[in-house]
Amino acid sequence: MVSVVQNVAVDCANAYELARFWSAVTGRPQHPTDRPGDPEAQVLLDGGPVLHFNQVPEPKTAKNRLHLCLRPADTTRDEEVARLLTLGATFLADHRNPDGTGWAVLADPEGNEFCVLRSEAERAATDS
Repeated sequence: MVSVVQNVAVDCANAYELARFWSAVTGRPQHPTDRPGDPEAQVLLDGGPVLHFNQVPEPKTAKNRLHLCLRPADTTRDEEVARLLTLGATFLADHRNPDGTGWAVLADPEGNEFCVLRSEAERAATDS
């Protein structure tokens, strides 16, 4: 017997708005029944678990113990960081190295940390 990951749940103050942000980040749609003010909202990812946003009354108070790592599909890591900042992300930490390796740590509009890794093309160029 095994378990299957159904969703990745994110506690938040505004489920619909945070799902809108992550929908723009991933280029994937929100659940068709999601509406502003809903206490739960979802982003439907291709071939993986759903991102599920659950409105809770308490604020975020500490660093995430679990976070998402994003790999740009058709751009560079640095171009993706710039795009995410225009969507409302905040830059938290720079772990990029002069040789092109490394990652950047950002936060979504509610302060949930996530990483932006190198694209596959960037990895292939520096790992060879």
